[in-house]
Amino acid sequence: MLFNTASRALGRMVATKQAGFGMAGGRSMSSFDLSGCFETHNLDSAPASSIEASKEELMSMFELMYTMRRMEITCDNEYKARTIRGFCHLYDGQEAVATGIQNAFDQADSWVTSYRCHCVALARGGSVREVVGELFGVIDGYSKGKGGSMHMYNKEHNFFGGAGIVGAQVPLGAGLAFASKYKTPPGEKMPVAIACYGDGAANQGQIWESANMCNLWKLPMIFCIENNHYGMGTSIDRHSSISDYYKMGNAIPGLRIDGMNVLAVKEGVRFAKEYAGSGNGPIYLEMMTYRYHGHSMSDPGTTYRNREEIEFTRTTRDPLEFIKKCLVDAEYMTPEELKEVEKGIRKDVQNQVKKAKESITPPLDELPKHIYAADLTPYNQEYPEYVRMPDIAKSYHFPK
Repeated sequence: MLFNTASRALGRMVATKQAGFGMAGGRSMSSFDLSGCFETHNLDSAPASSIEASKEELMSMFELMYTMRRMEITCDNEYKARTIRGFCHLYDGQEAVATGIQNAFDQADSWVTSYRCHCVALARGGSVREVVGELFGVIDGYSKGKGGSMHMYNKEHNFFGGAGIVGAQVPLGAGLAFASKYKTPPGEKMPVAIACYGDGAANQGQIWESANMCNLWKLPMIFCIENNHYGMGTSIDRHSSISDYYKMGNAIPGLRIDGMNVLAVKEGVRFAKEYAGSGNGPIYLEMMTYRYHGHSMSDPGTTYRNREEIEFTRTTRDPLEFIKKCLVDAEYMTPEELKEVEKGIRKDVQNQVKKAKESITPPLDELPKHIYAADLTPYNQEYPEYVRMPDIAKSYHFPK
């Protein structure tokens, strides 16, 4: 048995089929069917029922998703080898969500997410070496080894983290949406902000408050629930009185999306971006997805669900198998060619992890950086005289 009220969307796999060929910008395009991928709430229109994509676009998606998968599997192995310690929340199974959002977004759009942020950091301008290096706690990590698994940040690409508190990223997203509206000249299309959070966070009070403010002020905000059905280990049927999360905004429109279909995610987010960025106010998205690992590395993930369920999802709805099928059905790639691409990505991930291991722990004089600002000039910092240790005689004094 799957998930009662959510079973329709979770158990469904909408297979994309080649419907025709065209040309765009000199590139061959194929059309893929998205029928049944969306359910709407309080909307007068809906995303398109088909989408066109070129070989280059599909290959870019596939390569990013496969890199995400190999990176997370590597993190699992490194954690078990104790080269990664502390909190570690893996994203394998949910790759289509981050990849689809990235392909619908511009760099001007802002993105904040939960502590399950490795793959979003990768999509938003990072490298495997930086992400894994951050988990190793080395100076070449995404946040210079000071943030760890849950705290990655890239202002240049408008990625604002990784938030370690359940649901705390959503008010930050509302603030980013407010900033976007504040800075955009009247009459112009606004960049949007998206805050991604899981079904386990969906009933947080701070989310309801943020939704109220965003709707009152018509902010360009996308509330994105990545519904992997189990929160921290409790089925949605047991932890939420509302399981149609895309309707949780009440007066705010909502859209449910097949989150295992990267093309559906791209089209759904494109629709949401157009809606919110045009001054209509916020919108809720519910991505019907699934995580293969437990909530974190301390959770085996099989005490509240069985292995047969996990294997069923892997064999019928895996997002990587889906995009591979698109490439093969469109005659863009053969299975043999895709295997060669996978082989190259596996090797590249291994090499980047090896380079991350060659880096060093941040030196002590790195500790006070990025904390105290001397003024509003970026990176113009001031430092305390010392960091007090439990034994004051052993306190670390910074070089003058």
